[in-house]
Amino acid sequence: MTIIDLRSDTVTLPTQAMRDVMASAPVGDDVYGEDPSVNLLEDDMAKTLGKEAGLFIASGTMGNLVALLAHAGRGDEVILGDLSHTFLYEGGGVSALGSIHPHQLPNEVDGTLDPRRIQLALRNPDDPHAPRTRMIVLENTHNRCGGIALTAQYCNQVAQIAGENGLIMHLDGARLFNAAIALGCAITDLTHPFDSVTVCLSKGLGAPVGSVLCGSRAFIHEAHRMRKLVGGGMRQAGILAAAGLYALDHHVERLAEDHKNAATLARGISQIDGLHCPQAEVPATGAWTNLVYFSVDGAAIGRPQLDAIELSKRLKAQGVLAHALGSDGKKIRMVTHLNIDSSDIEATLATLRSCLSGT
Repeated sequence: MTIIDLRSDTVTLPTQAMRDVMASAPVGDDVYGEDPSVNLLEDDMAKTLGKEAGLFIASGTMGNLVALLAHAGRGDEVILGDLSHTFLYEGGGVSALGSIHPHQLPNEVDGTLDPRRIQLALRNPDDPHAPRTRMIVLENTHNRCGGIALTAQYCNQVAQIAGENGLIMHLDGARLFNAAIALGCAITDLTHPFDSVTVCLSKGLGAPVGSVLCGSRAFIHEAHRMRKLVGGGMRQAGILAAAGLYALDHHVERLAEDHKNAATLARGISQIDGLHCPQAEVPATGAWTNLVYFSVDGAAIGRPQLDAIELSKRLKAQGVLAHALGSDGKKIRMVTHLNIDSSDIEATLATLRSCLSGT
């Protein structure tokens, strides 16, 4: 059976050309700073994002953790969204390892945090009863809010609040290149307001492993220490860095294809009775990218037992892998990526119709 894997863009497999450059990559000991491929990737990514320096990290989760450990101390408070990846899916690392206090604000439907709520959440630095507000973390694109891209205008608005109050800005930019492509803007427009940025190589860019954390040279110097602290030193990591370099050269512009496929998928889902997909509509702000979330309402088609979990099981039996999520058992996520083409989208929609009709 042919498998169409839409669970995540982390399931991408390296192309043969990417494997070839990995096999021939010049390498050295990165812990000693002697791996030429790693050094080149760090420099290239930093320049691309408009920052002074970069640090190759094993994962986006590690990148966000290292950033917060480098920026904040014990008892400091970080403002972030209640649907943010850092809060929901990173093992509570900032608290467990950094003793950093997360202050969650509700994410709006477009992935933003209400600037008024941010302003009200700021602590009085002279009050010994309260933790000190140290930094704000945003996510672009925002995973749990449908993969929507946050605009530069919004990020600058939050940065103004941060600047007026002496706060640090960190961006979880796991799918940041998707955001820039979808918004049609320079990626530096999206990174400029932030003191540090993480970018994942193993999602839409299609590399097998790794992320890059970027910021000032002083920040990266401290982040290098934090990477060591959490066990993130790697040796001949250039084999992995070479994949990231190839991705930067060959897999950025093609992200538009993933967005096009996601839009086709969203429109098709919205036309199937029993399914509802908000991403079939143009968002009021930002832009949709390669993540498609939809809800399942079996009762609407006379099948009350059909929820997201049951539908995902039926899809899997017919060769389509999707991710059911949420405690209510109603939502499914599908993600387009470089191993998915337009024929896979049509096949997925046909399978969905079959599963909903019971044929």
